[in-house]
Amino acid sequence: MTAPTVPTAPTAPSPRSARPGSAPAPASTQAPGASRPGSPDLLRSVFRQHAAGVAVITAQDGGRPVGFTATSLNSVSADPPLLSFTIGTGASSWPAVRDSEYLGVHILGEHQRELAGLFARSGADRFGPPTGWVAGPRGVPVLDGVLAWLVCRVVARVPAGEHRVIIAEAVVGDPAGEGRPLLYHQGRFNALRD
Repeated sequence: MTAPTVPTAPTAPSPRSARPGSAPAPASTQAPGASRPGSPDLLRSVFRQHAAGVAVITAQDGGRPVGFTATSLNSVSADPPLLSFTIGTGASSWPAVRDSEYLGVHILGEHQRELAGLFARSGADRFGPPTGWVAGPRGVPVLDGVLAWLVCRVVARVPAGEHRVIIAEAVVGDPAGEGRPLLYHQGRFNALRD
C-alpha cells in the first residue's frame, strides 16, 4: 500500500533565479520598493530593523575580568547544547575570547540598559562599581541580576571577515532570573512592549 500523494501549490519563480535574457518575474514576486546592492551600509540598515536580545559575554584575561555587549547571540543546537555569537578581531575583548577555554553568557533584562551601554563602551571600566559580579564556575565572571546566565566551553572560532563566530557548549548555568528581556533595535537598547 502506498501513501496518498499530497498536492502542492505551484510556486512562482524567484526574481534571482531568472536566466539572463529571460522575461522578468511577475510583479507579484518582485521585492517592494527600490532595491540597493549589497554593502556594509545595506546590511547595517536592514539589521536596524531586526530586534535582537542583548547579552554580555565575559571571560578571564590573565586573572582580569573582561566582557562586551553582544546582540549576535544565537541558539545553535539543543543536543549538544551549543550557542554562537560574533566578535570583531579588533575588539578589546578579542584576545581574551581568542585564548579562553570557558566564557560567560548573560541574558540582560530591561532593567539593565546602563549595564548594556557600559559593556558596549570602548575604554569603560566595565567591572568597576556599580557592576556586581562574582567569579563563577571555571573562574568565569558571572554578572549579578541578569535574566539568565551560562558558562560555556568554546568548541570553535570560525573566521568571518574581520570577525569570528564563536561556537560554545553550555556547561552550567541558571535560567531563573526575574524580569523581562532587554532588546536592541534601531541602534538603541529598548524595553519589550506589550
